[in-house]
Amino acid sequence: MRVMRGEMRSRRGGELSVPQFRTLAYLDRRPGSALLDVTAHIGLTPPSLSKLIDGLIARKLVTRQISSADRRRITLSLTAQGRAILQRSRKHMRIRLGETLATLTEAENATVQEALPVLERAFLDEVE
Repeated sequence: MRVMRGEMRSRRGGELSVPQFRTLAYLDRRPGSALLDVTAHIGLTPPSLSKLIDGLIARKLVTRQISSADRRRITLSLTAQGRAILQRSRKHMRIRLGETLATLTEAENATVQEALPVLERAFLDEVE
């Protein structure tokens, strides 16, 4: 995670900061989420996340709508452009991760393979 965060920071002139990436990824998994839902997952204060969302809306990566089920609720969703940037960022991170893993020995790769089911459970629990 440290390497991936560092990689994203080094490419900041690119497309997304780490909090922006995490926000888009969350909205990709949970379209129609409210600001407080995203706040709880990302770990920013509501005013900070609101500012981040405003920036994503200005860049046309996220839309904000009034819920058809409850007019008091504002929902957030990715735009096609937001989804495309998220996919590019994910692809870049997979390439970078693959390059890093390619430097491991056969024994180290075996250890990583054994750990993957544990990591998958841990990350899926965090996402839920």
